[in-house]
Amino acid sequence: MSVICIRIPKELKEEMDKLRGVVNWSEEIRRFIEKKIEEIEQERALKEFEEIIKTIPKLPPEEVIKLVREDRDSY
Repeated sequence: MSVICIRIPKELKEEMDKLRGVVNWSEEIRRFIEKKIEEIEQERALKEFEEIIKTIPKLPPEEVIKLVREDRDSY
């Protein structure tokens, strides 16, 4: 594992120390970082997907109606 270091206000550190037996701060921070990375990766994937969708040519309404009817008739 790697170690990172952050600076926080002294008052915040004191509050964290009071909860040391209740909260595993390392685990909480690790989970937060993992969740944040996952959120950012999902946002990037969504943007990439939206860009791909923009490149797909649009069908004329008549063609869409025809395809829907064909699909309905196949049942």
